[in-house]
Amino acid sequence: MVDDPKRFTGGCMCGALRYEVRGEPQYAGFCYCTDCRKASGSGAIPFIGVSAAQVRFSGESRHIRSTSFRGTEAVRNRCPACGSLVFGGIVGEDESHTLYAGSLDDPSVFQPSMAIFVRDKPSWMIPPEGVTLFQTMPG
Repeated sequence: MVDDPKRFTGGCMCGALRYEVRGEPQYAGFCYCTDCRKASGSGAIPFIGVSAAQVRFSGESRHIRSTSFRGTEAVRNRCPACGSLVFGGIVGEDESHTLYAGSLDDPSVFQPSMAIFVRDKPSWMIPPEGVTLFQTMPG
């Protein structure tokens, strides 16, 4: 008998944009880059990385596009109805997606191990003890 892989879910505030993930997250942490701070209206975005094969999305999303640190296009997805920031990447095109931890149905799924773009961190944001700090993107 084979056990089902770990499963977790999340979505926007109104429930119109949802996701389901099967398996463990690939990584999790906090991003302090200027774009993430502005997109979230906060000092950082807590994020979880998953492969595209692990996640299924339902509902419409509104793409917000910006130029990333590496000069490529970064795409964040909001619910067009309530405006919640839910995930990063383009469904059907990208090999992985970033899920924003605030959208999790069970916040205990978020187990951060890193903090990125620490160089851009506001002085009033303190990374949690024990996470690996990166000045920009990890190699």
